[in-house]
Parts: sequence; C-alpha cells; structure tokens
Amino acid sequence: MFEFAWPWIFLLAPLPWLLRYLLPAADSGDAALRVGFLDELQALSGRRARAALPGWRQQAPLVAIWLLLLCAAARPQWVGEPLPLPASGRDLLLAVDVSGSMDYADMQWDDEPISRLELVKRLLGGFIEGRRGDRVGLILFGSQAYLQAPLTFDRHTVRTWLDEALIGIAGKNTAIGDAIGLAVKRLRQRPADSRVLVLVTDGASNGGALEPMTAARLAAEAGVRIYTIGIGADPQQNGVLGTFGFSSGLDLDEPTLRGIADSTGGEYFRARSQSELEQIEASLDRLEPVAQQPILARPALALYTWPLTLALLGSLLLASRTLWPDWQQHLRWRR
Repeated sequence: MFEFAWPWIFLLAPLPWLLRYLLPAADSGDAALRVGFLDELQALSGRRARAALPGWRQQAPLVAIWLLLLCAAARPQWVGEPLPLPASGRDLLLAVDVSGSMDYADMQWDDEPISRLELVKRLLGGFIEGRRGDRVGLILFGSQAYLQAPLTFDRHTVRTWLDEALIGIAGKNTAIGDAIGLAVKRLRQRPADSRVLVLVTDGASNGGALEPMTAARLAAEAGVRIYTIGIGADPQQNGVLGTFGFSSGLDLDEPTLRGIADSTGGEYFRARSQSELEQIEASLDRLEPVAQQPILARPALALYTWPLTLALLGSLLLASRTLWPDWQQHLRWRR
C-alpha cells in the first residue's frame, strides 16, 4: 500500500505564508520609492501597510512546487506485504588473542611463513562470512578484553574489524578469563541454547582480574557454550624461539583450555597448521542452529524521486518564463 513515512512534514505547509506575515517587508533602499507620510497613514488607520499579494494565477505554480517539495520530504513509499527473514538463532562471539606472542611467524600459508594472527584472520574471516542468519560479534583481548564489534547480522563489518586488528592493541599479556567474562555479559541476554563463544589463543592466562575456570563456570551457568582453539606450532616442528630462547609453543595452557570447553559443553581444538585450522573451521560450521521466530520485514519502494523531479521541472519552467522577457529585450538591444 502507499504511505508517507514522515506525514508530519505536511505541518510545514503554511510556513511560507507565516514567514511573510512575521518577517518585515523587504526594503529596496531606493528613496524615490518611499512614501514620506506612510507612517501617518498607518497611525490613522491602525493597520500596517503591506505589499499586495500576487494574484492566484501567479501563486498557483509556487504553491504547487512547495507542495511537491513537501511530498518528497515526507518520504512517499509503496510498502509491500510482511515477509519473514530466516534466522538460525545462533549468537556467536569470536574472542581473538592479540597479545604479543600472536606475532610469531610459525604458521604456513601457501608455503609462506606468516604470523599466527594473520592465519587466524585469513581463516576465521571466511568463517564469519559464512554465518548467514547468525548474529556475529568480535572480542579482542590481551591484557584486557574489548568488545570490538557487538552482535550483528552485518558479517562484512565484523570481518573488517578482525582484519584491522593489530598485535598489542589490547596489551601484551593474555587475559582469557576477562574475555570469557565479557562474552558472558554480552550473551546472557540472548535466547538460551543459542549462545556460542569461539575463543582463540596461543598462550596461558597471565593477566586480567578473572580466573579462566571461574569465568568458565559463569559461562556454564549462563548457558554459553565455549569452543576453545589453541594455536601455534609444536616446539619440535620448527624450533621457533621466543624470549630468552624458550619456544613459544610451550606457553599454551592446553589443560585449562580443554577444561573451559568441557565445563561449558563445548570442545577444544588444537591448531598446529593451516590444514588443522581449516578442519576446525569445518567442525564449527556443523554447529546445529537453534530455530527462532523469524523476523518480519516489509519491503518498501521509495517514491520521493517523482515529486522531487516534478518540483525541479516546475522550478525550471517558472524560471524560464520569468527570465525569457529579459532575455528577449537583451537580444533586441544587441541587435
């Protein structure tokens, strides 16, 4: 059906006449056109003299253009029947470790060494894009946890935020418990059995105010399933050495990550290479969606261009009619 989205705009219809009544009359500044005794006449009559209004033939085009502009501003639209938008019901948060150790280049992509965070970006980026019908959000954590992108259907924006994540942006340490606590805070208001957290880290918790297992118990009480991913090559695979000569792979606290997953009904994955992380992505893709009531949306076709185009054409026609006599006189003078 046809409707105006902002019908209150038509309350502005009398605005030009109201302004003409309230504003002072225009002064041409030409003394020859002034009447010296006009003030005395106004005092005797008790009324203020005003310029005569143009006739209705002169006003009709201006009134029509003004009403067309109001129609365009009121957002005319043709609204269709309500259509259901399918939603799987999953509310999925990704918590990605951006501490200093994620900068180790012990992973491979097309036989080229890349950092752990770069590999996470490339593979989880495609995972995010495939979450059609899911609300997806992003948490970045280091010494502290930050909500980088709230739960949204705009998967492209979430992926953009992940691609722009920088090492050390949240601090150099690893606050796993705080990341889980922030996720629980954001997910607990969502429908039950649809709350999922995917946590990716390459180290042990050494920062933050909340212990990881305490946070996991809070998540279990709130019905949040946590899937933990421990990333990083084994020490014997490439011998990448961290600070003071110790291998960075030894920092990964697998028992804690496994305990977090088990206590919340999730699963722990170990990603030592690109192929293993791809398999983990495929496993996460098989998470069963939870049906929710579909969202109803009414498609709307905007029609403001029609009155706006008519107003523009009317203005051009009116201007041409006003300027044409002066243009003809100018041509005769040139001749």
